[in-house]
Amino acid sequence: MTEQIKADFEKIVKTSAFSKKDVELKKKYLNKFLEIGFPSRKLENWKFSDLSQIIKKNIGELSFYNDYSFPNKVDTSIFVEDLEHNKIIFINGRVEKVDFSYEDKDKIEINDDFKFVDEFEINNSLLSLNNAFRNKCYKITVKKDYSLKKPLVVYHTTNNKIKSRNINLKLEFQLEQNSSLRLIDLSNDKAESNFVNIFYNFDLKENAILKNYKIDKEQNKNIRYSYNNIEQDKNSVSETFVLSSGSNFSKNEINCNLKGEYSSTFVNGIFSLNDNQHHEIRTIINHLVENTKSYQLIKSVLGKNSKSSYQGKIFVDSKAQKTDGYQLSKAILLDETSEFNAKPELEIYADDVKCSHGSASGSLDENSIFYLMSRGLSYQQSKELLINGFLLDVIEKITDLEIKNLVKNMIGLKE
Repeated sequence: MTEQIKADFEKIVKTSAFSKKDVELKKKYLNKFLEIGFPSRKLENWKFSDLSQIIKKNIGELSFYNDYSFPNKVDTSIFVEDLEHNKIIFINGRVEKVDFSYEDKDKIEINDDFKFVDEFEINNSLLSLNNAFRNKCYKITVKKDYSLKKPLVVYHTTNNKIKSRNINLKLEFQLEQNSSLRLIDLSNDKAESNFVNIFYNFDLKENAILKNYKIDKEQNKNIRYSYNNIEQDKNSVSETFVLSSGSNFSKNEINCNLKGEYSSTFVNGIFSLNDNQHHEIRTIINHLVENTKSYQLIKSVLGKNSKSSYQGKIFVDSKAQKTDGYQLSKAILLDETSEFNAKPELEIYADDVKCSHGSASGSLDENSIFYLMSRGLSYQQSKELLINGFLLDVIEKITDLEIKNLVKNMIGLKE
């Protein structure tokens, strides 16, 4: 792999208009990745998901070079129906369209040549890989006192032009004081056997509101990794919802720093897996000042040979008195071959806090099924009704009614 990645890096340097400074920075990231490599079970954060072996088994040899000089045709059939929305469209890692036609132009700033050095690549080889091979980084700024009129949908799509490729993307969002953004991160892959590596950075100023919905629903044979860093100032609110059911393997990492008093974050997620799928969510919520709040609820429905994992950590700094932190994970195992792993953590250095965590797993209650069947439902209908009730608890945590109904329709949930 080392020789392949070095050769692909040289191709990118030769065919892209990077400055000498950019090339040197990218080389630093490349060397950092080569030093660590793809994560394996040796790392505590990857104890349930050995990415090195997953890539070897499902893809084999990866190519890290992508030619972004040729445009791709946008397939409008992928667009979310019955929802007026703004759009950013990625096809095979290339930005094909940026459309904020519903918004006031002076209230949204888009910078497609935004360069920044972050701190997150130090202990994360995948972010080093991302920084080494990404083509551009888009920064979207929502101006002070402005709330987007319509949601923004970021489409991540691939087509049959690529196979066994590594795609690296970065998006930066800044929400200025009293601004708000509704963001739907939607995956729709047609290509197979690719590794998609995405980094999002969110900077929420005072009183800003972020509602971030990550949807991976369409069945595909790709491997997907998403890292989301959220920085929050005073009175800011972030809501993250994850629907994880499409890719062969997927891992969503959410790192949230509550740096302003009365800031709060909510993370809710659903795994709905089958047929050898393996998905994971890992969260780190850092309570760094007084009077902050976090809430996490993750639920899994696992079919034959599927596996889900949830690692959730709540960190409370010694200054963070009056912290309120909660996390809970539950799983329904529909087959004896399915597997659920949970690793809840509390690391608390303050004494005036309210924090709790819990985890539970099991099969569907046969007595409940029997009761429903006695009321005229079939065995399958009874199972579906119980599963719907189990998952609706998470869906109801979505605070945006329009998107809540959209998610329900997407996965066929009925009350």
